[in-house]
Amino acid sequence: MLVQSYLSFEGRCEEAIEFYKRSVGAEVQMLMRYKDSPEPPPEGSLKPGTENKVMHSTLKIGDSIVMASDGHCMGQPQFKGFGLAITVTTTAAAEKAFKALSEGGEVTMPLAKTFWSPSFGMVTDKFGLCWMVNCVPPQ
Repeated sequence: MLVQSYLSFEGRCEEAIEFYKRSVGAEVQMLMRYKDSPEPPPEGSLKPGTENKVMHSTLKIGDSIVMASDGHCMGQPQFKGFGLAITVTTTAAAEKAFKALSEGGEVTMPLAKTFWSPSFGMVTDKFGLCWMVNCVPPQ
């Protein structure tokens, strides 16, 4: 069994993909727009003007897969009750990811030494998605 995150950016998926490519090195493995679907959506289920929006995408971030779409294109995404965690092996990598994810977002816990990590912090990015950046040096 494999559990993977599926994020709905409500019309901002392409912007989010470009942001995550720059900030955490995301690689697009697959991207399909609504207009390219082999089966058209049911009549009236797609808002007019959203044909070029992302129906489905698969991103590789490090060793993980995150899936994303524009969902129903309703505007601002609502990511509540969960977050994504990034684990890196150096404080320099933690600082780099944290700084990049903070761009246009809000730091909720500054990157700092904790009892479990030489560098841990939390940030809500500009899309409203919570990220935890954790450094776990190799043993």
